[in-house]
Amino acid sequence: MESLISNTDITIIGLYLALVFSIGIWVARKTKTGEDLFLGGRTLGWGLIGLSLFASNISSSTLIGLSGAAYSSGIVGSVYEWMSGIPLIIAALIFVPLYLRSRITTIPEFLQFRYDRRSRSFFSLVTIFTSIVVDTAGGLYAGAIVLQTFFPNLVLWHCTLGLALIAGIYTAFGGLKAVVYTDALQAVILIIGCSVLTYTLFQKLDFSWAAVLESAPDGHFSVVRPLDDGYLPWPGLLLGVPFLGFWYWATNQYIVQRVLGAKSIPHARWGVIFAGFLKIIPLFIMVIPGAMAISLYPGLTNSDMVFPTMVLKTLPVGLIGLVLAGLISAIMSSVDSTLNSASTLIVMDFVKPANPEITDTKIAWYGRVSTLILMLVAAAWAPMIANFGGLWAYLQQMFSIIVPPIAVIFLVGVFYKRGNGDGAFWTLIIGTLLGAFLFVLGQFGWWNIHYTINVGMVFLVSTLVFIGVSALSPAPPQEVLEQYTYTKGLINLENENVVWYKDYRYQTALLVTLIAVILVFLW
Repeated sequence: MESLISNTDITIIGLYLALVFSIGIWVARKTKTGEDLFLGGRTLGWGLIGLSLFASNISSSTLIGLSGAAYSSGIVGSVYEWMSGIPLIIAALIFVPLYLRSRITTIPEFLQFRYDRRSRSFFSLVTIFTSIVVDTAGGLYAGAIVLQTFFPNLVLWHCTLGLALIAGIYTAFGGLKAVVYTDALQAVILIIGCSVLTYTLFQKLDFSWAAVLESAPDGHFSVVRPLDDGYLPWPGLLLGVPFLGFWYWATNQYIVQRVLGAKSIPHARWGVIFAGFLKIIPLFIMVIPGAMAISLYPGLTNSDMVFPTMVLKTLPVGLIGLVLAGLISAIMSSVDSTLNSASTLIVMDFVKPANPEITDTKIAWYGRVSTLILMLVAAAWAPMIANFGGLWAYLQQMFSIIVPPIAVIFLVGVFYKRGNGDGAFWTLIIGTLLGAFLFVLGQFGWWNIHYTINVGMVFLVSTLVFIGVSALSPAPPQEVLEQYTYTKGLINLENENVVWYKDYRYQTALLVTLIAVILVFLW
């Protein structure tokens, strides 16, 4: 097989893949029940939770995209990384105790407790579809394209199938605990590999920040962009990014599932805040390196080639293998997480409700089978993405269609106690249809408002629908409100009499301070 890297680097990558697969199989031997498979037996500690949240979020497309965008458009794309701390803080304060106190297995299950079965089914179906067709298949496709960059003779569908098989098999048999254990390893490899690349690039610039700034165009290091900016206009920074982040970090099954597997509310909160600190790291080891590349490798016309160029032209033999292992880590951690979460939704939101007497062992069997089937579906669909050309980029905007109404029924619904099942259901229907309508108008050039601004607008309309419909229909029972909405004391639940360094509120204050400093510095 022809490649652009040495046999030493290939050996390092091979050893890494073997290690990941071995960990998955070792964990699988201890995975017996449905709760083991889907929630890791509810035994996860804060360190594993935080590392897994970080690793699951960083896909190959993220790694390639952040460096490429920093090279071509500036570092504004980094806001999706370091500003993740804000929705993570909201999750830690309110939603972590609500979820864990409810003993739920899926996020849609919470909607049934708070509203009714209709909202649960709608949200679950939408999440399963986006997890497999957009997240899993997109991650496999992006990963395959990157691997082809380093191994030109590889066939696209061979790559997608190979990656899917490795991640799918250990996920199907090891479940969430295998996902979290391998994610923790992958997070460490990813951070080390990208840190080495960043250090080497900065060394080539004689550790001169002035040299980085001199070669960058005006405004390249600013995150507040004009209204007509095509990447992220300033209203989108205020109206779209927060709600997109809230949906992703507080309501997305494939992310929140490791939080649901926490051994306690404090460990879940510590893990979530830890992830918030970790999300600051990509600014320095994934985004800024892309900006450094402007000085070292000017004239690159394809932004997707920025990261591969930096790796091949900057690093010596051995270190290339380490960084590529980190890249493969990003692919694997996203794929295993989406597969595990989608199979959880299928079994717990549809199979189990249809068969209430099903045994725990049978639940685990259905979970493994559904994971393998979803793995094959994603692997088969991933190569087809190449036929869509630029359309696939637009499909990423599908999240702007589904996010606003979902954010409303969670974020508004937890405070607006009059909100009920009818309000939630019609908010999901009308908000999703409105988002889809604006998306279609945009494709034909009839609606040229940036999609992040659309998110804020549809969120406002969805809020009005939620409040209006709920006000015209019966109020929910009092016991529902006491258990599934915000109440006094929720923020300090299981946080009494802890030493200051274990008080997640102090950790939250430090995280907010760091985010504020970064925002001021990059304004």
